[in-house]
Amino acid sequence: MLKVQIRPHWEIRFGASPPLDTAALLGLLLAVQDTGSIAKAAKSVKLSYRYAWGLLRDAEQLFGDSLLQTGRGRGTTLTPLAQKLVWADRRIAARLSPTLESLASELEVELGKMAPDRLRMIRMDASHGFAVAALMVHLNKVEMPVELRYRNSTDAVAALSRRECDLAGFHVPTGHFQPAAMDWYTRWLDPAQHCLIHLAVRHQGLFVAPGNPLNIRGLEDLVRTDIRFVNRQIGSGTRKLLELMLDAGDINVHDINGVNSAEFTHSAVAAYIASGMADVGIGVRTAAQRFNLDFIPLVRERYFFALRQDAVDDPLIRQFIAILQLPEYHLRVNELTGYDAADTGKILSLEEAFG
Repeated sequence: MLKVQIRPHWEIRFGASPPLDTAALLGLLLAVQDTGSIAKAAKSVKLSYRYAWGLLRDAEQLFGDSLLQTGRGRGTTLTPLAQKLVWADRRIAARLSPTLESLASELEVELGKMAPDRLRMIRMDASHGFAVAALMVHLNKVEMPVELRYRNSTDAVAALSRRECDLAGFHVPTGHFQPAAMDWYTRWLDPAQHCLIHLAVRHQGLFVAPGNPLNIRGLEDLVRTDIRFVNRQIGSGTRKLLELMLDAGDINVHDINGVNSAEFTHSAVAAYIASGMADVGIGVRTAAQRFNLDFIPLVRERYFFALRQDAVDDPLIRQFIAILQLPEYHLRVNELTGYDAADTGKILSLEEAFG
């Protein structure tokens, strides 16, 4: 089966100088960070020692500042400038990866139309999440034909109601905020026509810098004048959840510094904070763990795939459900920090799921 992969790529130039291709440089800097040695780093990224030094020298000349520092007994470490470059690359990848994955999937479909034995595909519109990303690894392994579009939860269920997709991935908080969230989604989900496949339970909360230097304890701290907040995009399930929690706590959303910002993934929010550009954001525990941030839990939520009831017996959908029910996939989900696969693959009516 045809697979397309699109990776972020960026260059830097000052004035009329030739552009600096960051790909090789960033790989080298990350290797130095891991090994503490230029020689070992060059070897690990398959560059000659001489070429690695030339690459570093050209970059330092371009920036007018050093990228590496050495100290007795400490080996070679990255300077603040080099660390900024590494974090910039992580932010770019965190923000763009879902979009590029969706574009790659669309391109696969378009190119697949030229094949004489064109396969029928499952059209999946889903809110981005770590369990979904892990699922795509399993689906690709068995070469299941899936057209994936990462969209926010609202757009995903709306697309399902218009029959523009076969599966719509969205998430709903448990407990106090569940009824209000489902009132929103049932604008598009009909209990007489749609059912659900349970994917996972996960934890949402606040991301803060390691050690929580600003002593942030909860949502009430977001209105502090010394706090910079980074938000998710309008229409996302996480932003909707935040608005529900702020309203319940009688917290004025307009008093929050940065509430109108918009990052498109949990990882992008985490990278924003880890790079020092904000002090707090909201997302799933997994992203906080991957960016070495502290996590303040707020609520558990369930992630579902919604689909039409008459699609459950479709052979391709049955194969999809079977993969969700594999112990191997359950193990992978449980390995994600803050995720629980106890009910993964269970088929539910909307009434069974939400009472």
